[in-house]
Amino acid sequence: MSFNKWPKRSAEKNYFMVPNEIFSVGLDFREISIYSYLLRCENRKTYQCYPSYKTIGHAIGMSENTVAKYVRQLEEKGLIYTEPTMVRSKDGRPLNGNLLYTIRPISGVLEAFYERQFRQAEEAAARYRVAELLKKSNAQGRQNALCAPFREEESPSPNQGVETGCEPFSEGFERTKEKAG
Repeated sequence: MSFNKWPKRSAEKNYFMVPNEIFSVGLDFREISIYSYLLRCENRKTYQCYPSYKTIGHAIGMSENTVAKYVRQLEEKGLIYTEPTMVRSKDGRPLNGNLLYTIRPISGVLEAFYERQFRQAEEAAARYRVAELLKKSNAQGRQNALCAPFREEESPSPNQGVETGCEPFSEGFERTKEKAG
């Protein structure tokens, strides 16, 4: 009997495929870990699986709350779809079950990712155009007093011959409040 240092690997057993595109859609390493675990668990015919947060967290070394957070992010990015499930207890009461995860096709995920990137680029270009217009309008002059730079000017002094034009209040004016009320 001979000893094989490297056992033969079967392409159908004990392996699962991860799409190459998963590394180009801007995922965090924790999102990739959870997505990979869900791919490992999925039924290859229905593209669904239902591991608990606890099971996922134990398998990849995360807390249940962290798993829940990144599952929501995967769902927001369109990689998975989740549905709540219900189970019946022994006495017949309905209880919340695990989430049912459906792995979405990667082509739709890529399309949504590129759409988001395109929208972000359009928004950045619009912000840039507005900033340039503001710069241009500020450079044209002091037409808009709110946007004009502030300069301190000397206040007019009595030595320069500027008169205030205000006279002191008369005594009768001071007593109008008392008369009114």
